[in-house]
Amino acid sequence: MRPLIEFCNSNMHHGTAQVMKLLEANPDYDVLEYGCLGNCGECYAGPYALLDGQFIGAATAEELLARLEEAILALYPK
Repeated sequence: MRPLIEFCNSNMHHGTAQVMKLLEANPDYDVLEYGCLGNCGECYAGPYALLDGQFIGAATAEELLARLEEAILALYPK
């Protein structure tokens, strides 16, 4: 099973576009972008993504990437 990471197109102004591109480069991840994920309050507040349906938020895009990678390692140990 591969990690599914979902991004909201409306959240890209927080810098999540770069995070998404970096994760898309990993062939072990399934990365999807949607027009809206229905998390409007969180979307407005800061960068976030869903990892296997679980909300992962952060103060910055760089922190989001680190949190996603940490969560992926916890869920999918090598």
